[in-house]
This record gives sequence, C-alpha cells and structure tokens, in this order.
Amino acid sequence: MSSLRPLVDVAAELEIPAEAVLPWGRHAAKIDPDKIPARKDAPPGKVVLVSAMTATPAGEGKTTTSIGLAQGLRLAGHRVALVLREPSLGPVFGVKGGGTGGGVSRIEPHVDINLHFTGDMAAICAAHNLLAAAVGDAVHFGRPGAPDARYVRWKRIIDVGDRALRNIVVGVGGEGVAQSTGFDITAASEVMACLCMATDADDLRARLDRMWVGLDSSRKPVEARTIGVTGAMMALLRDALLPNLVQTSEGGPAIIHGGPFANIAHGCNSIIATHLGRRVGDVVITEAGFDFALGGQKFLGLKCPAAGIDALAAVVVVCTIRALRHHGHGAPGVVDIDAVARGLANLDAHLDAVLEHGQRPVVAINRFPDDAPEELAMVKEHCAARNVVCAESDHFGNGGSGAQPLVRALEPLLALEPAPIQPLSSANATLKERVEALARKVYGADGVAWSPLAERKTRALGRLGVGTLPVCMAKTQASLSDDKSLRNRPTGWTLTVRDLQVSPGAGFVVVLAGTMVRMPAMPRTPRAMSIDLLPDGSIVGVE
Repeated sequence: MSSLRPLVDVAAELEIPAEAVLPWGRHAAKIDPDKIPARKDAPPGKVVLVSAMTATPAGEGKTTTSIGLAQGLRLAGHRVALVLREPSLGPVFGVKGGGTGGGVSRIEPHVDINLHFTGDMAAICAAHNLLAAAVGDAVHFGRPGAPDARYVRWKRIIDVGDRALRNIVVGVGGEGVAQSTGFDITAASEVMACLCMATDADDLRARLDRMWVGLDSSRKPVEARTIGVTGAMMALLRDALLPNLVQTSEGGPAIIHGGPFANIAHGCNSIIATHLGRRVGDVVITEAGFDFALGGQKFLGLKCPAAGIDALAAVVVVCTIRALRHHGHGAPGVVDIDAVARGLANLDAHLDAVLEHGQRPVVAINRFPDDAPEELAMVKEHCAARNVVCAESDHFGNGGSGAQPLVRALEPLLALEPAPIQPLSSANATLKERVEALARKVYGADGVAWSPLAERKTRALGRLGVGTLPVCMAKTQASLSDDKSLRNRPTGWTLTVRDLQVSPGAGFVVVLAGTMVRMPAMPRTPRAMSIDLLPDGSIVGVE
C-alpha cells in the first residue's frame, strides 16, 4: 500500500481539484462532480467500450484488458479516464473471483475494492431492503395505497450468492402477512439499476419513486412513491451516488462506480461516472459485463440512450486462445489449432453484432503463457481477412508497456469522428419486436418462443403503457443461446422467454430467458474457502 500515490496527485492528472476529492480512508475517495470546473474548449471524451467474446467460467480478462489499455494509453501520452464497475461479493466468494483486474494491470487497493470498498453496495442493500420493510409495514397496517398482500413483488437483496434464498416464505408465526417471496443478489436490484441509470440526484429520486413494489387489489401497479420512504432511501444513497476514485497498478486514475451484472441486469457502470470520465478525459475506457451479446449490447441499447451518448470511438472485443479452444471443443491447456479455427465462429458472432450496431471493432488478443505462435497467427489472419483490426496484448505481465500493440491499433480510430450507434429496432417497436430483433441479430436465434406466463405479462404490460420500454435480457453468459451447454455459435435454436419483470424506475423490461435466475449460487468449492485474514492484518486469497 505504501507504494500507492496520494489520491490528490492521481486526481490532478485529470485536473480534478483537491476540493472535489473526498477521502475515504488512505487510498480511496469519493468525487464530487459539482466541484469540478468545466474544461475550456475541450469536447467530451471519446468513448471506447471494452467487451469480449463468450467467456469460459474463469473469464477472459476484460477488466484486466480495460486497465492495461488505459495504462498503455497513459504511457503513450493520452489523457485517459478509466471508468469501471464495482465488484460484487457474489463472484468474489463464488466462482469467478475479484473484479479488479490481474497481474500488473489492476486497480488498487484491490483487496479493499473487492470487499467493502466505500460502502456503495451496503448502501444499495440498505435502501432496497428499507423499501421492502416499509412495503410490509404498509400492508400490515393497511395504509392507503399499500399493495395487496397477494401481489407484493418487491423482494429483498443480499450481496452474496445463496441458492436457499431464491424462494422463501415470510410472515409466518403470527407476525406480518405470510407470503411467498425471495432474495435477489444486489447486482440485480432495481435500486442498483436506478443509481447506475440516473444522471443526478433529482433523476435518481424520480426513478426510485416510479419503481413498482406490487399491485393493488384491482391489479394496478403500486409505485414506491406511495410507500413514503423515497426520502429515506435517498439519505442512505447520498454518498453512494458519488463516483469513487482509486488508481491503477501504474498510478493512473480509475473511476469506479456501480456494479450491475450483465447476465441478470444491464451490466454497466453508472452514467454519472461515465459523464465524469468524459468531462475530465480525452479518451474514456469503459467496459460492460460478460460478452458483447450481453453487456455490450446493453451498453449500446440501454445505457447510451439514457446517457445521451450517440457514438463511440471503438469497441474492443477481447478474445483469448483459451476461449477459442473452449468453443472449438478443444482440451483445456492443449495446443489445438483446429479447435481455435472452429472457435473463431464465436468471435465472429460478436464482431457481427458490433457491426450490426454500426461500430468499429478492434480485436484484442489477451496473451496467456501457453498460447502457441501458430494459434495467435491464425486469429490475426482471420481478422485481417475480415478487415478487422487485431492486436496482441501482454498487459497482465507487462502493464501499459505490454499493451502498446493494442494502443497502436486503437489510435487511428481515436483520430476519427466517433461512429454513430445504430439501434436494433425502431423507437416505437413493441416488446415482442424488440426481443425478436435482439434474438435474431445478436444471438443468432431462429426465432422466439414465449411461455404462457410471458405471453400474459406481455399483454398486461401493453395495457399498462410500458410495452415499448427497452429490453434488458436476462440469460446465461456461458452461451450465445439460452442454453449454457451450447458452445461456439449455435444454430437451429429458438430463444425461450420464460418470464418478464418490468423495471420502470430503471426504464426497461427484464426478459428472463431459459432457466436464468436473479440469485446465483456458490459452487462446490467456493473461492471464499481460500480467503483469510493473517495475524499482521493483511488479507489473502482475494484475486
């Protein structure tokens, strides 16, 4: 920790004044955007989205690539703002591990960031669960405007994966009103989505007000505003609304804020943080969760319209030889040029989806020690045949200097005018039309099948006037399809829509496909089992 730079010096790189830096311990701070003066004659920073091909369970290093690329651009003399999501405790303790990068391309202090950080996740949990308690209280006392006890839809949340909490019964034992409910993980909370989609405090308040907590006896939506605790929720979220400032392994600035998952939520950091990055940086490096078909599409289709971002400089698609072998059904850790050749179909699917949105893709090969030269050459030749820019990057081992080939590949695109975002469907498209366009154009499905429940809810949402909201797909991240066992680029399949959950505060409809759930579970051997506190006070096992 002693090698980390003072945060006021880190902030000064982006001309963030000391009075805007609100210290949170020694190595983290909140940033007050209202105390940052506008840069004279400086256009908003150009946005580069870092996404990926469909990953293996361990991930392909998208966050590490984002950090390494930002360090590389900084080393090359660019004024760059790195803007990322906050990690969730679910993956930290579960399968994937931490969300702060790796090697010498990390955000620091990585242990603190992966655990409690500045308390944003706890504040979101508290605000969400306060509303849940207040809804139960309103039902118990029969207050005017309370939802019918049979139709309460507002679940509780917790920031670790726990399968036992997916479906529970509360209110038994004579206390409260008995009802079936459950827990979602914090990253799937609509409060999290509202905070990340809000442009300022007033917008956040309005979004919280219009969330639906249930239905009344006539099956009409009950908004959170009628429960009367929005003000208290805002009080809990006061500090959580401010972006966080930390630093990269090489001492560069990193803005971290918000943490929705991309498989069960919209998968992007906050609009407030992205706006801040564009105010203080000439180039903004940001990411969206999982692959382009999930997080990348949501970045372009959900976040950008809400943020007023209508064009991007480039979309970096991270790929690894490991993932290409996986999708080509090769053996793990074994050089297999034929498997890599087959796995390129998955990369192509994501490149096609990037182009479908009118964007310029750049393929970043995240280097691993066991990558064979002939496998790397095959990927480069394939991209060249497609006229897609491609570069290797060894940012994990060599930080910003290892990312210089990727920097050089990106720089010509940064010199161009940003490419306008092309929507997948028209602004007045119906919910079914939006899902159909997404399924066919991005996932490669032959069509969409709707369960009876989804059909009923589609009609109901149309009657309630929210049938044309944008779509936020909740589906497995392990496949382009809704079946996690199907690798590569599946063909001859149909997307199955099982359920719909409207999020009027966030401004979209969550479409649940396949068997997707909003509360993950821990694996047989969770990473939590290797985390420990040592006698000297240091924490080990958080990676």
